[in-house]
Amino acid sequence: MIFITRTTQHVTFLAILIFSLMACTKGPKSADAIASISADQQLEELVESQWQRSLKETPDMASFLGDKRYNDKWQDLSIDAITDRNKKNQLVLANLANIDYQSLSKANKVNYELFKWQIQTKVDAFAFSPYVMPMDQLEGIQFIDQQADYFPLDTFDDYQDWLTRMQALPALISQTITLMETGIEQGIVSPKAMMSRIPEQVKVHLVDDPQSSLFFAKFTTFPKTISPEQQRALTAQAKVIIENDITPAYQKLYDYLINEYLPQSRETVGIWDIPNGKAYYQYLISHYTTTNLTFDEIHQLGLKEVARNRAAMDEVIKEVNFKGSFNEFLTFLRTDPQFYYKTSEELLEGYQAISKRLDPQLTKLFGKLPRSPYGVFPISAAMAPDSTTAYYMSPSADGKRPGHYYVNLYQPETRPKYEMEVLSVHEAVPGHHLQIALQMEQENLPEFRRYLDFVVFSEGWGLYSERLGYDMGLYKDPYSRFGQLTYDMWRAVRLVVDTGIHAKGWTRQQAIDYFMKNAAKTEQDITNEIDRYIAWPGQALAYKIGQLKIIALREQAEQALGDKFDIRAFHDTVLENGAIPLNVLEDKVTEWISASK
Repeated sequence: MIFITRTTQHVTFLAILIFSLMACTKGPKSADAIASISADQQLEELVESQWQRSLKETPDMASFLGDKRYNDKWQDLSIDAITDRNKKNQLVLANLANIDYQSLSKANKVNYELFKWQIQTKVDAFAFSPYVMPMDQLEGIQFIDQQADYFPLDTFDDYQDWLTRMQALPALISQTITLMETGIEQGIVSPKAMMSRIPEQVKVHLVDDPQSSLFFAKFTTFPKTISPEQQRALTAQAKVIIENDITPAYQKLYDYLINEYLPQSRETVGIWDIPNGKAYYQYLISHYTTTNLTFDEIHQLGLKEVARNRAAMDEVIKEVNFKGSFNEFLTFLRTDPQFYYKTSEELLEGYQAISKRLDPQLTKLFGKLPRSPYGVFPISAAMAPDSTTAYYMSPSADGKRPGHYYVNLYQPETRPKYEMEVLSVHEAVPGHHLQIALQMEQENLPEFRRYLDFVVFSEGWGLYSERLGYDMGLYKDPYSRFGQLTYDMWRAVRLVVDTGIHAKGWTRQQAIDYFMKNAAKTEQDITNEIDRYIAWPGQALAYKIGQLKIIALREQAEQALGDKFDIRAFHDTVLENGAIPLNVLEDKVTEWISASK
């Protein structure tokens, strides 16, 4: 999973962030003005102007990429600002319509389509008012302190900018509350099962001593560029802001959640139970998968993939001579101490050791590798109890911050060893880090495409990478092989439970039970996963659908090229254009097959 925040939201997922990056302030140009420059130049100027505007309107994203120009600001989350950004997006579409598509170069036709797709999707999403549900247990303003980890704190001015943001946090919290109040008025509220986790997450910010605040962590050590006098001044300012501004603002949010929002949250968990919920879910399916599949088609595909994986898992059970039922084998895997580390420290060392074994194997499968390194880091203690098993954070655009492969060390007795190899190839290499870092380093792509995310591509690639573990000499132990099948089953189960929850009226417990019945993941992980699907409708569908498309394209290439098939060239072809919709990927691979013949 690729994580950035809704308040980074990552907030949140890179896809959501990129949408907000597509705002425009210019109205449609006159026909005379358009005729004076070429179609290619018109498009390139429009894309560049919107990229610059997007960085200004999403300062947290600019900081994440290493651009310091807006470091003292937050994104404006007022209703007026959100509405205004939507109007500007509509004007972008009008500008695009005035460009002669047929006169564009081949490369710019692709840029045009991707740029238009992103803007149109943003406009379409606005109609469903998703912004009135601004928090969930994985993303939101309760985790905004973590932005300091990606904020450039190298100079005195950098710290002053961060302090300015800290002081402005109460306004952002008030905007968040206003969004939720608007949601209540519109009947668009989040499920109680999900929201009930959040007050405890907010509570960690209700401190008596400012020095115990998470926001104070960056003021305990300083780079050498900061003098002792400056350090004392910055520390004093931080204490005052935490005590007078941040803590009271979070107290206000906590009280609102407990007294107002939670009592009016939904008892149901599916998105179907909000106004236009089923139409919104179908939109999300189209957005995340870049296909026209219906939820019924995806549900049936999931059942088929579950059955296929189950047959392969049964073969492994026979191989290890386990005497018992499938459910008894899953219980054995979940409870036998041999499959778990005793401490969080041992678990982290285990992940680090696996990552060191992966890197030397990459040249067998890829002709081009990213320059940017990555590291293995623990998920923060505050976030870990409600977080998924792991996630990935991309490097900064300026090359100063490496990629981050975050692993969950909470309750190591629930983190099985047999999942660690498959998880690492997905989140690190050859999965997310390799794909995303390469994309960011593609200098031939326009700026917006270097950070563009299509979840079906990036997560489909991550899941496809899990099978590349066999090519890299992993999964030699049958239990690790069962772990790989468990992860593939996990993504197949997603197709069933996500559509079940959001379109077929499944309850939370019904989804947990189905997951428990079919996969060897622990109950702690499964519960967190189901709550993630509740929070992010449709997102989990992209993994398996993207993976199956890449597998099908590889099989097509192998069959067409025979002995001429080059796995390194195939992978380079898949990755060279960055994240793209599945239909565009299919066109690119088909062109490569023809050229290779």
